[in-house]
Amino acid sequence: MSPVRLDVRDLHLDYGQEVVLRGVDLRVHGGELLGLIGPNGSGKSSLLRACTGTLECRGELAVDGIDPRREPLAARSRLGYAVDPATLPGALRGRQCIELVARVRGLDGSAIEQAHALCRQLALSPWIEREVAAYSLGTRQKLAVVLALLGDPPVLLLDEVLNGLDPLAAWQLKQVLRERADAGSAIVLATHGLDVAERHLDRAALLLDGRIAADWNRDELARLRTSPGGLEAAVVEHLRAAQ
Repeated sequence: MSPVRLDVRDLHLDYGQEVVLRGVDLRVHGGELLGLIGPNGSGKSSLLRACTGTLECRGELAVDGIDPRREPLAARSRLGYAVDPATLPGALRGRQCIELVARVRGLDGSAIEQAHALCRQLALSPWIEREVAAYSLGTRQKLAVVLALLGDPPVLLLDEVLNGLDPLAAWQLKQVLRERADAGSAIVLATHGLDVAERHLDRAALLLDGRIAADWNRDELARLRTSPGGLEAAVVEHLRAAQ
């Protein structure tokens, strides 16, 4: 089996008096494309941010063997995280964003060329010479993904990146993520799209009340596709049991 690229053990996170994560355990191997699913407020975005080392949390955490809280620069060189599109710098052009992130990560011109090839795949190229402030939500989302994938990091954390994409761009992105996983990256995609998790991903982990309530592997997802209600019915069963 491929090595564990993302290793989360007994992770706890609080926002003041609010408990967000309650002992999360999650291990993602290289070559896995995992869907992180769960209702609003279940902690999906917080878990991804915690994995970047930018949130104070308790427990064990390793990105490609490196704890991002202790060695943030080393860990971030191994990690691609798609930021909230609203936080992208509106005054910069798309090309400038790509060049800036490449420079920060110490990447060479070949990585920038690869990023431009990805822009062409996602139909982002016509926009890269325009300021980000002029981008639609979907176009910003594409740029956030390109920046996350810059330099082929072994771990990718993507939070609802399919939101706002037109059908063709969403299809293209799913193909790109599949290619990256097949090449050895460990990918966590937080998504509300249960059909995406059921049909396009290798695993689906249900985050509920700050814990991983269920974790379906590829074979289990395949069985769910042939059962009444599929993954949606399985998730609903867990939600009802938690009430």
